[in-house]
Amino acid sequence: MKTILCCDWGTTSFRLRLVDTDTYAIHAEYLSSMGVASTFREWKEQSKISRFDFYSERLKSSIRELAAKSGINTDHVPVIVSGMASSSIGMEEIPYAELPFNINGDQASIRVFEEYNGSEAPLIIVSGVRSNVDVMRGEEAQLIGLIQLNQVKLQDDKEYVFIFPGTHSKHISVKGDVVPDFKTFMTGELFNIVSEHSILKDSVVLDSSVKLNDPVAKEAFIFGVESSAKSSILHTLFTVRTAQLFGKFDKKYNSFYLSGLLIGDELRQLQSAAKQNLVICSGKHLYEHYKIASDTLNLSPNTVFIQAELIDKATIAGQIQLFKAFKK
Repeated sequence: MKTILCCDWGTTSFRLRLVDTDTYAIHAEYLSSMGVASTFREWKEQSKISRFDFYSERLKSSIRELAAKSGINTDHVPVIVSGMASSSIGMEEIPYAELPFNINGDQASIRVFEEYNGSEAPLIIVSGVRSNVDVMRGEEAQLIGLIQLNQVKLQDDKEYVFIFPGTHSKHISVKGDVVPDFKTFMTGELFNIVSEHSILKDSVVLDSSVKLNDPVAKEAFIFGVESSAKSSILHTLFTVRTAQLFGKFDKKYNSFYLSGLLIGDELRQLQSAAKQNLVICSGKHLYEHYKIASDTLNLSPNTVFIQAELIDKATIAGQIQLFKAFKK
């Protein structure tokens, strides 16, 4: 059985999986909050060993932990790492790949460390992709994976926009077999900043017990999406305060109004893209938000929604494709 250790090392999370390269089946998994940001802070505080060696010790310790918990021998298994591990605060800074970027992964920017996990078991760190004004790390692996999973049948004469919601949402254009451009939207980060550190923090309450299927929460969210088209986001943001002051929404529902404003503003630019094929690729946390927002804004009738449970699988499939592209 051919296996590979796939690691998605994000800013605030760490995911390591032992995966079958043919079926994408996960044989063992190790999850941690040991993200790149906290690992970098810890390395800065000690300064005894190099940054790469510090991160390497963490990675190898996680591999041993996965092996111990699963009872599976992981010696001599190749390791591929994507996400923030290749950033300026990661394991080793690696230059970005540049546009246009081929979706088969053969133009990815990588660094290889031979014999890392035993004989014929290298460590491969994958960097992200850059344009003249933008960067992404990790979403390109998810995109490659979705194509490998045959979730979207690309036609050479059509343009597609893949939307990956998150802290920094990505809108990735695909035409033919290449990515000619992409854009970043700070939707999730702006929500966090506004709701926790601005004057609006006193107008919203983030209550995890209230879900979007609550009728009032859904009403507030849709009203936010609709309101996003009425004026500049710099103006509509302040209406979060007045919506609470004037009693339109209770604070716990006002957070949904704020979310609707921001997601609506992000997606509104796609209203004119009637001929584009939109592919919305959201995890479980934001799937319904983007589904409702796209319906409210009457986005392209060609919009496709990737099931949330496939997003993690897409990351694995993308990493395996990147590994196979390296091995050619």
